[in-house]
Parts: sequence; structure tokens; C-alpha cells
Amino acid sequence: MAEKKKSGMISTGIAAQNRKGRFNYTIIETIEAGLVLKGPEVKSLRLGRATINEAYAGDRNGEIWLFNSYIPEYQGGVLSRFDTRAPRKLLLHGKQVDKLLGAVARDGVTLVPLDIHFNARGVAKVTLGIGEGRKKADKRQAIADRDWQRDKARLMRNKGRD
Repeated sequence: MAEKKKSGMISTGIAAQNRKGRFNYTIIETIEAGLVLKGPEVKSLRLGRATINEAYAGDRNGEIWLFNSYIPEYQGGVLSRFDTRAPRKLLLHGKQVDKLLGAVARDGVTLVPLDIHFNARGVAKVTLGIGEGRKKADKRQAIADRDWQRDKARLMRNKGRD
């Protein structure tokens, strides 16, 4: 029986992640949104080569768009070319769009893309976080808390060995 060779493509799971997003912002709420992509963009995403570290979501004509995300061109012999940093439309319900735009205008929060992932059906989704910017002191406190949790786990693990 011939063994199946892995293609290295992501069928479900995270394709790109913004790890700094949770550090620079206090995330109040998260919303999952669909993402409008062309065929070669999906193939490139499935290879896991996209970055959303500098990306942000915002309003354009009453709709939510993802700006400055980088999806490299797919090198698999596809003739169609696309702009690697083009704005990409996010698919949300009307009530969700109104809620997000109202929060951004009223509360002064930011829409931070936290990750791009493929759901169980293999559809590309973006997790948007509604976040408030952290001050430098808050970031220091977050680092201290994270270090303490790591040290506490290490102490508890070593305590059982004695």
C-alpha cells in the first residue's frame, strides 16, 4: 500500500498570527469574520506564509476591511497575480458591523486582527479583537505577570520531584 505524502498545506488551524496584538492591546471582545480572497491567495495562506503583524481593520464605505496584511504571491505556476498588501474585505453581519463601527467611534477602541485561520470546513476566517491600547506600565505589568506564572509553574513542577 502506497503511503500518502503530506503536502505541507494547512487544511484547518492557524495560518497567520499577530502575537504582538494581545501584548499591545487589552482585548475586550473577539469576533470571527469571513475573509474575501482570490484563489491564489488561499493557496498562499494554506502554506502559512502570511503575516498580519502590521495589519489593522477599519472602515471603508460602511464596511469593515483588513488593511496592510501581507499574503505573498503563490509560486505554484498560477498565472493570476495579485497585490500582496491589498485591502481585503471582511464578511460580517450588518449588526456586527454597526456594533464595531459604533465602538470604534464612541469608545476609541481599535480593531486588531489577532489571527487568520481555517475553520473545520476549511474556510478562511479572521479573528478580530476589540482592543484598548496599553500604556507602558501596563505592558510591564503583563510581562511581570507572565514571568511569575512561568516561575510558579516551574516551582510547582520541581516541588513534586523532591
